Amino acid sequence: MGEFDLIIRNARIFDGSGGAPETADIAVKDGRIAARGPRLPAVDGPDGPDVIDADGLWLTPGFLDIHTHYDLEVELAPGLPESVRHGVTSVVVSNCSLGLAFGAQRENGQDPIVDCFARVENIPKPVLKRVADKVTWTDSADYIRHLDSLKLGANIAPMIPYSMLRIAAMGVTPSVTRNPTADELADMERLLEKGMREGYVGFSSDSLPFHYLSNDPNRERRIPSQYAGFEELKRLTHIVRRYGRVWQATPATDSPMDVIRNFLLTSGRLYRKTLKITVVAALDVRSNQNIIRSAHILSRLLNSALVKGNFALQSLAARFKVWSDGAITPLAEEIPEMRALAMLDLEDDAGRRALYEDPDFERRFKAMWRTGKSGVNLARLKRLLRLEDMALRRAPAEMVVERAPVAAWAGDSFADLTARVRRFQATGEGARDDEERAAFERFAPVADDADFTFNALKLFDRALYWHTVSANANKEKLRKLTMSPAFLPGFSDAGAHLTNMAFYDVNLRALQIAADERGEAGVAYMVRRLTRDPADFFAVDAGRIDIGAQADMALIDPAALRRYRPEATTRRVHREVLGHDQLVNRSDGVVAHVFVAGVRVFSGGRFTPAFQSRKLGRVLLNRDAPGVLDARAAPAVQAAE
Repeated sequence: MGEFDLIIRNARIFDGSGGAPETADIAVKDGRIAARGPRLPAVDGPDGPDVIDADGLWLTPGFLDIHTHYDLEVELAPGLPESVRHGVTSVVVSNCSLGLAFGAQRENGQDPIVDCFARVENIPKPVLKRVADKVTWTDSADYIRHLDSLKLGANIAPMIPYSMLRIAAMGVTPSVTRNPTADELADMERLLEKGMREGYVGFSSDSLPFHYLSNDPNRERRIPSQYAGFEELKRLTHIVRRYGRVWQATPATDSPMDVIRNFLLTSGRLYRKTLKITVVAALDVRSNQNIIRSAHILSRLLNSALVKGNFALQSLAARFKVWSDGAITPLAEEIPEMRALAMLDLEDDAGRRALYEDPDFERRFKAMWRTGKSGVNLARLKRLLRLEDMALRRAPAEMVVERAPVAAWAGDSFADLTARVRRFQATGEGARDDEERAAFERFAPVADDADFTFNALKLFDRALYWHTVSANANKEKLRKLTMSPAFLPGFSDAGAHLTNMAFYDVNLRALQIAADERGEAGVAYMVRRLTRDPADFFAVDAGRIDIGAQADMALIDPAALRRYRPEATTRRVHREVLGHDQLVNRSDGVVAHVFVAGVRVFSGGRFTPAFQSRKLGRVLLNRDAPGVLDARAAPAVQAAE
């Protein structure tokens, strides 16, 4: 027993298998689980292992976040503290066709990392430039070696990102203005196959029609993977299929037929071998109830015996609450009038001011905001039936101020404020204090919420910080989505949308729902869904409490989890390492301890001295591939290159 490094006693163990839990001890040696039993022998003497009494606590494998954009933060804060503190020990990166596998890719004055990430992931350009300036590699094998050199606090599973792949073969502007030549497409195939040989866990693409580039001369063009034709996509996913890896995708929501055709690529019946596909996201969108209905139908069809697919929509175990800095929000890009504001750099206050001063822009903005809210017309009918085309409902009662130059507005809805300013303009009364009175005196005439919204954005721009819930608003539907075996939970978008989203604790939210629904049986089911199932889907060594497995684990206090109210613990903080504000979650007390490679990295609400002082996490490559980190594979990979 003295040879063990760590013993956890009396834990209620949910090992990731989905089976019933047991109360037992776990022993760890050299970062791996070495023993498991109901009563491991006692340890005497001062030189024995670290012993933790886990009586009353749940021991689970560390959670696996299947959808993050940590490609950037890992370069600045390789510990990934905002996820690790919630029990996450493995993350999948390079989602939505964006990543660093091919380096900075700077050429002819163009800066692809900044260009691709800034608007799609709502990350300020100065943060992106800091990351791009740190990049020294140009090759996907060197990127894996680079990740392996960092003091990782969580395991990192990288994919080959399609937009960056197109840029590598074609350059930025050609990749969004024309089709590839035969040689360029062959180069894409070569680079993708090379990545598969090196052990990348998959290939990511993006087709959401509101994901745009952020630099001139391409600000009105979408990111490169959106310009790929079906034949190009089919040739590339054939490589992914052949290697048994994962294709991560987003749907072309403006073209239902393209969605069906593209996702039928999963079919083992049509293409002889099944292609694993995971897609963002299964959300009960508030403005369009057909989206979640279509998600259920599509999942059943593609996974049926008729098609023989392996298709998993990702689900979010939380209300889809989105914050907005003025008009800057992920929901803005799908609306042309708001996209005109989002197209400008975040720091371009003067550019937005010029738009707000333009009478034609004002007219178009207000017309958009009023669409479907009155009269007898198709837009009104679609709004009443929850079949609108825009995810942002433009519902003033659902838009709540978080922070504003008028302190009294915090907690008020746009509907409340519209009513108050109208009363003030009609009677001179109704202002709560002198500060609000001074603000109301600056407003142009307000007849409805369109007038109020435009004027408030014009007066305060990014200083008006507000939120709305655009999806998963219905509690019962959220529970069904989270518990559904048809969808894969764990989508968090961690590392992106710095001041617009906070789902770093989403695995805890899923666990809370499961415990409320089915007690311990629900917890066992959900632990499997958040650990072993995604690990098997991506074919990586993670998500288990088995003898010989790496000891990546979390100890959770079930009583604290029951009390946890996640939306009440969202915080906007300034993170010095990013040089920027960020929305984060604080689940203090719920996660008692987190272990990576058998080392305690988070305990009692604090990170330990071991965290980020040395490398504990590892690069997770496909477990069936020798991979670039396997010295035995180096000669073969080098020769193939």
